[in-house]
Parts: sequence; C-alpha cells; structure tokens
Amino acid sequence: MAKNLIIYYSRKGENYVNGGVKELAKGNTEIVAEFIQSAVGGDLFQVETVKEYPKDYYQCIEEAQAEGRANARPELKAYLDSLEGYDNIFVCGPIWWGTYPMAVFTQLEKLDWTGKKVMPLTTHEGSGLASCERDLKKTCKGAKVSKGLAVHGADAAKSEKAVSAWAKKSIG
Repeated sequence: MAKNLIIYYSRKGENYVNGGVKELAKGNTEIVAEFIQSAVGGDLFQVETVKEYPKDYYQCIEEAQAEGRANARPELKAYLDSLEGYDNIFVCGPIWWGTYPMAVFTQLEKLDWTGKKVMPLTTHEGSGLASCERDLKKTCKGAKVSKGLAVHGADAAKSEKAVSAWAKKSIG
C-alpha cells in the first residue's frame, strides 16, 4: 500500500482574508493539510522556521518579499532527512509573492525526489496556484508532479469535500 506524506507551511495569527487582515487561530494551510490526512492518511510534517516571521501581517509580507527576491533559504527548526518509504508527497503552503514561502524550498531541496509522486496544494487570496507547479517541477527532480489544487484561504475551513476528492484522485 502506498504511503503518503503531507509537507506543509502554515501561518496562524494575522492573515489577509477577503480584503482585510484577520486573526486566525489556525492557519489555512494547516486546516487543508489535515483534510488531506483525514481523506487519504499519511504523516504530517510542518515546515517551521527558526527565526519566526513578524506577527504583524504587513511586516511579514515585506520580509517574505525580501526573501523571495533574494531566493533565501531560511533555517528550519527540523528537517526531513529522507522520503524513504513514502510514495506520494503533498506539498502545501500559502502563496507568498507568486510561490510557496522560501522556507518550503529550504526543506524540499534537501530531499531525493526520484520516483516520487508530488501533489501541490496552495491556499491563496486570489493567486491560485501561481508558479507552484512549475517551481516544484524544477525543485523536485525525478518526481512526477501532478495537477495541483488551489484553495481560497477564506474558504479553507469549508473546503474539506473538495480537498478530499482531489487528494483521493491524486493518489488514485
């Protein structure tokens, strides 16, 4: 039986939601990552940076933009050393300036993707998948990157049916 891994980055606290800043007790991407786990099983791995992003949303996006421009790789609190034993890897994160947060790439670049199936999922407030599928194809060399799913962040808590159906079809 195929084994699944869900790698995700999520931001709780101040987030942009439907045109304004709102406080979230749980990040949108964490919510949908848990929906994937509930639908198809698997292990969750949360990408967390050593240096936390500013709590203020606008300061956070400024820092995220600077990281993106510099193609930075923020240090993580913990790393996955291997994908051994996993067949399907879901890569989930918010869209920050056109792609996943740079911290996601810090993790992804440390792994051997040969023979793996990768499914991109994003949470967004209007960007859709942005360049995530293309960026995963470049980063996850040797993997088959399948069609991703974009979940509107404001609707994350109501997306379980759509996320579950996509996850099941993706590993099908």
